[in-house]
Amino acid sequence: MRVDPRRSTAFTAAVDTGSLELAASQLGISPSAISQRISALEQEFGTPLLVRSRPCRPTVPGMRLLQYLRRSTLLESEFLLEMGVDAGPARVALAVNNDTLATWLLPALAPILAEEALLVDFVLDNQGHTFALLEEGRAVACIAGNAQPMHGCTATLLGVMRYRMVAASSFARRWFPEGLNREAAGRAPVVVFDRKDSLQAAFLLEHLGLPEGSYPCHYVPASDPYVAAIRLGFGYGMLPLEQCQAMLDEGGLVDLAPQLHTDVPLYWHAWRIQPQRVERMGAALVKAAHGVLLPLS
Repeated sequence: MRVDPRRSTAFTAAVDTGSLELAASQLGISPSAISQRISALEQEFGTPLLVRSRPCRPTVPGMRLLQYLRRSTLLESEFLLEMGVDAGPARVALAVNNDTLATWLLPALAPILAEEALLVDFVLDNQGHTFALLEEGRAVACIAGNAQPMHGCTATLLGVMRYRMVAASSFARRWFPEGLNREAAGRAPVVVFDRKDSLQAAFLLEHLGLPEGSYPCHYVPASDPYVAAIRLGFGYGMLPLEQCQAMLDEGGLVDLAPQLHTDVPLYWHAWRIQPQRVERMGAALVKAAHGVLLPLS
């Protein structure tokens, strides 16, 4: 049995865009046609593949199908390249965390993508959730905090991203004139990336005994604006050294707890069997990460 390419394309587009309407717009057909093609695919496999919610999401069998489709597309592209057929650049979906994308990943990827004729499709989430995106088939590789690989995959340590609790100098003088302490931290606003971001909550609970919800928070779910919010004095929060070291050196930010830090280990997860150029890309990323991130102690 072969998977019908029109039906599989409709299914993949619905998952990627999150809706039948957007998938239809992307493929230049009607939402009804998208739905019919996915229904035909489900009848073919004898099981539901897509939960038609907002956003659309794959069922467990749908995840397995999505994994297969992502990998088979890359393998086909690799085969055509080896046969001398110019099929254009291959697209690689990578699930990564925001801080990695905002710091060392793009400079490391830039030469690889050009050399290997690859297009990248970033799927962003917290490092504790990117692994799930690989499991769901939304990505063919990921950078995650999980050390244990998924069945059929490998996990390679990239290194440790170190976070510091920082604030603008003016903010620190106003809210923490006697230094970071429990009483002041219960009143001072914290800048949190999003509802999945547990770095600040874990730090304040461990070191000051403050439970989540016992202090005011701003939510700023974008990397550059998050840094800007801290720098402009919205509140205090945790930043990776790669983002804040220069501002600490210049005095624009201050480290509120110089003796304390949070280390987050990161791992590269990829399928054991994959196209050679994707494998070379992974090897280059691991090498680049080892030159930037701290070793795991």
